[in-house]
Amino acid sequence: MVTSRYSVPEGGKPGSAGEEELQRLRAELASEYDLKEGAYRFGDTDFSFLSVMDSYALLDRISPEEFVKDEQMPYWAEIWPAAVTLSHVLMEQMEIAGKSVIELGAGVGMASVAAARKGARVLATDYSTEALKFAVYNALRNGVQLETGRLDWRMVMTEEKFDIVIAADVLYERVNLLPIVTAIDSLLAKGGAAYIADPRRRLAEEFLKLVEENGFTVSETQSHDATGDRTIAVTIYKIERVAT
Repeated sequence: MVTSRYSVPEGGKPGSAGEEELQRLRAELASEYDLKEGAYRFGDTDFSFLSVMDSYALLDRISPEEFVKDEQMPYWAEIWPAAVTLSHVLMEQMEIAGKSVIELGAGVGMASVAAARKGARVLATDYSTEALKFAVYNALRNGVQLETGRLDWRMVMTEEKFDIVIAADVLYERVNLLPIVTAIDSLLAKGGAAYIADPRRRLAEEFLKLVEENGFTVSETQSHDATGDRTIAVTIYKIERVAT
């Protein structure tokens, strides 16, 4: 279910209400986290994204009771190579202006912000409300408009449909694979497509089998993103319903 949706207005110029809100959010996040800000370029557009300096430092915030309930880890706090690759593809290869887009597991909102900059109507979702604070900040920081909302993949109860579903590096727990497939099925509009970016995790094969068993076809492209002295291979899976 998508809950607590929040609309992020386009960022303002220095001295405007938008800039004041940006400074307020930055101060609020800085009081809770050690922050880092990174510069990225997708297509011919420069972006800046705020994330957490050390996601492992957040482990102490998770109580044993919370972990037993949801086994939630603070993966949202980092910017993963798959999100970078997906953002490149959204900005450089896809025609999405005017289309409705929902991101699953948006984390700090990189791909959602890229989609919004390309002209899409975007809803960035994550299970973590902490993540959504960063997504709101990063949308304002990059001057784009989008909505955010908390979403539990296991319980998608909405009639709203989207032209495009996107997700980056979400295939890391076997227990999540079928919920992601059913979430795509629930959220994808007729004729739409989902794009899942994954760094070739072993669980991707199981996920693709579930996708095909549930009436979808899959095509894939491969891309690479350099990270420091390493090159990370990322595959983007395009998922569409079987034509009837």
